[in-house]
Amino acid sequence: MDRAVYTRMAEHESKHWWFVGRRHILRRLLARNLHGKAHVPLMLDAGSGTGGNLPLLAEFGNVHAFEYDAGARQSAREKWAGDVLFGEMPDRIPFENKCFDLITMFDVLEHVERDSDSLRALSQRLAAGGRILLTVPAMPWLWSRHDELHHHQRRYTPASLREAAERAGLEVVELAYFNTLLFPLAVVQRIAERVLHRHVETDVMPHPAVNAALAGVFGLERWIVGNVSLPFGLSLYASLRKS
Repeated sequence: MDRAVYTRMAEHESKHWWFVGRRHILRRLLARNLHGKAHVPLMLDAGSGTGGNLPLLAEFGNVHAFEYDAGARQSAREKWAGDVLFGEMPDRIPFENKCFDLITMFDVLEHVERDSDSLRALSQRLAAGGRILLTVPAMPWLWSRHDELHHHQRRYTPASLREAAERAGLEVVELAYFNTLLFPLAVVQRIAERVLHRHVETDVMPHPAVNAALAGVFGLERWIVGNVSLPFGLSLYASLRKS
């Protein structure tokens, strides 16, 4: 990602509506994927960014983490008591001697050129019965300057994400859209950008009242995810296991 994107992420991910709302949903997904574990789960966060999700993950088990960018690793270490190692997918993933109950990738796979190879490499770190839980941006037709600044390789459809997983030798346990309630606003924004040829950064902090309202609306989806299959959304999540 551009350095300015990392900087804004480090500054705002504790309170920006998108990160706050997404953590509500991630908490629900984590609980679903770790349900029934008789021991404290061992977890790996692949591509931790600036570390905003690590405290959440630590609520569910013992967490290890890696990240490619040095500046992001430093920001993550300032937010979390554990260490964040260097790692790059698919060929330089640390923790060779550990097996994890859950590996998480939250808006990471779209940054990786070799997505199936990376999923396959991560699957080699899974314990028996372990899963990979990931989120990615959806709807390729919504591609915008935002994706370019974040150095995305792609946006996914349900079919393309399923194909990437199956090429990696993984079985799709669950795959669905989320970030649906705010979808109309995002579409209007994208259309306005294309018509006006003007890009507005979506990860800057809005007015506090607007920020609270958007976080509340997005966060409502935690009661929907896993119970209702949403027909569209700005994002996809998937739970994967070895075939």
